[in-house]
Amino acid sequence: MNKRTYDLEERLIDFVLKIDQIIEILPNTRLANHLAGQLIRSGTSPALNYGEVQSVESQKDFIHKIQVVLKELRETRVCLKIIIRKPLVEAQIVSPVLSENEELIAIFAKSSQTAKSKLPK
Repeated sequence: MNKRTYDLEERLIDFVLKIDQIIEILPNTRLANHLAGQLIRSGTSPALNYGEVQSVESQKDFIHKIQVVLKELRETRVCLKIIIRKPLVEAQIVSPVLSENEELIAIFAKSSQTAKSKLPK
């Protein structure tokens, strides 16, 4: 495993822990409980799916799995924006996590784009 792969995996694991901190301080309301459930799934999925990315069988498989990670990150972004806009948790707590989410989206979007450009035409 190269250092760069490990760093991204670690970053995704840290992201899960940040998502968990937000989930744990959400108020006990119907909306917050629903968002907590969504965040548990979508906020942890990128790290878990990235594990699958590291064992792909083809370029197309790589692209597909990267796009699953991207889809989950985008879903998480919407949940975080709702939490800020409502507001269910103070923006100063959620905003850095949203920023990290945006950076991760940019990384995986670029990775997907690069992989697609390498497919045979």
